[in-house]
Amino acid sequence: MGKRDNRVAYINPIAASRAKGPSGNAGPTIQDYLGRPRPTWEELKEQLERKKKGSRTLADFEDKMNEKWRKELAKNREKLLSAIEKEKEKKTADKEKEKKTADKEKEKKTADKEKEKKTADKEKEEKKEKKEKKKKEKKKSNRHSSSSSSSSSDSSSSSSSESEDTDEKKSVKKKRKRKKSSARRASNGSEDDSDAESKKKKRIKEEGDKDKDDKSRKKKGSPSEAIKTHLQSPLLNQRGKRLKPRRKREVARKRTKSQTNPRRRGKRSTRNTAEKRKRRQLLI
Repeated sequence: MGKRDNRVAYINPIAASRAKGPSGNAGPTIQDYLGRPRPTWEELKEQLERKKKGSRTLADFEDKMNEKWRKELAKNREKLLSAIEKEKEKKTADKEKEKKTADKEKEKKTADKEKEKKTADKEKEEKKEKKEKKKKEKKKSNRHSSSSSSSSSDSSSSSSSESEDTDEKKSVKKKRKRKKSSARRASNGSEDDSDAESKKKKRIKEEGDKDKDDKSRKKKGSPSEAIKTHLQSPLLNQRGKRLKPRRKREVARKRTKSQTNPRRRGKRSTRNTAEKRKRRQLLI
């Protein structure tokens, strides 16, 4: 079996297009684009000037808008200024009203004070008139009365004046006595306080001296008492627990160790016994 022939004929596209020849109306070529008609320098300047100036219609529209905006701004300013002026006028009117009310109140107070003064003056004048009338009536009654009545009235007036003097003297004496008694009480109270404080201090000192004497006696006590207290007191551990006696147990442990020790089972060495004998003989 032979292999299949999968090969395809290759055609160069450029060579194929050249073989076909020139195509029909296919559009402008590069040469046409490069050789197009161009404006001169003067025409270009004119175009640029037109662009800078812009269109008249746009300028007219902008001018109209600016005028409208200015008119609106002027209206708003007038409104704001009028509102501010009205507020100022209101404030001034309120201040004037307050001043007027304050002035009226002051006038009322002054008028009331004047009325009170007038009434007080009238009452004083009336009292004076009444007193004068009473004096005149008394004088008239004294004139009509006889000499005996005049003498009795003189004695009564003198006695009343004397009684008034005595009352005044008694009141002055009572006041002096009260002052003296209050001063004595204050001095006695201060003395009592000082005596109580001195007594308290003495007691505290005596108690401190007694405590010191007791402590010194306990420290200087006989050694027998100290030994007794030491023996009676139980043995305590670091944690504060009692310690139990362990002598018997320690002895029993030593015996068991000596019994179990294998070195002691054999014969004893006689070296130590001979040396001990020699020392005894020398001592004798």
